[in-house]
Amino acid sequence: MLCSPEALLQKNKALTDTWQRYLATPNVENFVELAISINSFTEFLIDKGIAALHHASHQLEQVTLAHFAQDVTHPLPQAAQDDLNERINELTRLTEARAHNNLDTLSRDPVVIAPQSMRSVQAWLIGHDPDAWADLLVQLGYFGMATEFRTWDQPMAESVDTAPLLLLDMNGLPEAEWHERIQALRQQYAMGQLICLEVESDFGQLQQALKSGSDSCLLKGRPTHAIVEHIMELNERHDQEAYRVLIVEDSKTASHLIHRSLAEIQIESHIVNDPRETLNALKQFNPDLILMDMYMPNCTGVEVARIIRQHCEFLSIPIVYLSGETNVALQVDAMRLGGDHFLTKPFNPVFLNTIVKSKIERYRALRRSMYHDSLTGLLNHSSGKNMLEVLLSGIVHEGGFLSVVMLDIDHFKQVNDRYGHPTGDQVIRSLSWLLKQRLRKHDMICRYGGEEFLIGLPHADAEQALAIMERIRHDFSQIHHPHGDSHFLTTISAGIATYPLAQTGDALIKAADQALYQAKHGGRNRIHLSDD
Repeated sequence: MLCSPEALLQKNKALTDTWQRYLATPNVENFVELAISINSFTEFLIDKGIAALHHASHQLEQVTLAHFAQDVTHPLPQAAQDDLNERINELTRLTEARAHNNLDTLSRDPVVIAPQSMRSVQAWLIGHDPDAWADLLVQLGYFGMATEFRTWDQPMAESVDTAPLLLLDMNGLPEAEWHERIQALRQQYAMGQLICLEVESDFGQLQQALKSGSDSCLLKGRPTHAIVEHIMELNERHDQEAYRVLIVEDSKTASHLIHRSLAEIQIESHIVNDPRETLNALKQFNPDLILMDMYMPNCTGVEVARIIRQHCEFLSIPIVYLSGETNVALQVDAMRLGGDHFLTKPFNPVFLNTIVKSKIERYRALRRSMYHDSLTGLLNHSSGKNMLEVLLSGIVHEGGFLSVVMLDIDHFKQVNDRYGHPTGDQVIRSLSWLLKQRLRKHDMICRYGGEEFLIGLPHADAEQALAIMERIRHDFSQIHHPHGDSHFLTTISAGIATYPLAQTGDALIKAADQALYQAKHGGRNRIHLSDD
């Protein structure tokens, strides 16, 4: 949701540099580079939620793509060059004017996030009735946001330390004022995130809010926990690993062109020029998608695809064919035998990038539903155990410690019996959000079952793991879980086991589980180290 002004300016400079190269040498190759750079900047703005700049960049992209027609020659006519130049200069002006509204994204400490850094995300709720949103602001405060209520008539700050999260209560605001109000906030806080609350399920209202500069709309009546969940997911979206593409192409020129095109939109790629090396590359690189040439020496793309599909672990990975083949019947047959899409050479790099991102997004969504718990978004039981084995294998190879934590919500059955299962589910969600926020990106968090969680902390010894979990235990005990007009508190207990005192994944889990039992037996709301 946030990005540094340096990163924004750097992306803009890459775009203007490609434009200057085209002006100096106005040929097809440099124009393709320009289109790729504009597409990269547009995708960057979409990913970071910078709506005001995205609108200008998107219009520039559309005008540029319109010049890809076959009858267009280079250099472009002077009128077309002047138009592009004006649009690029305007986009640069907007970028430079808005860059000071944002600071660096939050960084993570090697072992634990510092308390002060967690408070650097500012959330402002703008509306008419502060009492109606008091519970939401309190809940956001538990998860690392400095919250504040402001009325629609209250002057907004000229500058802030970070790009703010603006939550706009549209209930009670005359619809005739929506466009002007949202647009003004978007212009003032171009780097922030604007979310409209209490919007009717009405096409006209939704269109007006989104068109004016809102990033998303939450419909009227959406419960507090669902709003918190939406906000947490927005923050998590930018923590995901980079997309990965395996390029199977015998032409070194073509493969490096594809590699460079994908790099422009921050997609990692690995090139295989010999199709017989594809299986090894799949196992080592673990891509999200395969770009496959149709005709290569020793082997066709269809043959490679059929070989890939013989392996269960690669059944669902998307395969996109690249070929000069224009016979529709052969294209259909190629997709029937293991492919998912067909791009005809020579391909438009911008179109290629869009297809790749779209396919990977769907693939990751499918994979997420298979390997992650639906309630929390964490790894499920089997995926967590598999990931723990991967972490352990790396630690055994590199040397060092791996601490494993078995964590449980105290008296959870009483929570369900007294407050109901939906409230119990929300307690589990709250704990999962807290864990994801307080632990490092490379730590493993798994919903092991019910109210039980399994955590892997690589390169953390027993004392470090204890310090981390003690802080989480304390902070979770302070969270007010809403129920009706009141709230309640609950606690967690945990057991910790550390490699090399326990040598295998199963042994670590068993030892951590025994330590958890001791923590429960000792009175709960405590962390216990394994005696092994």
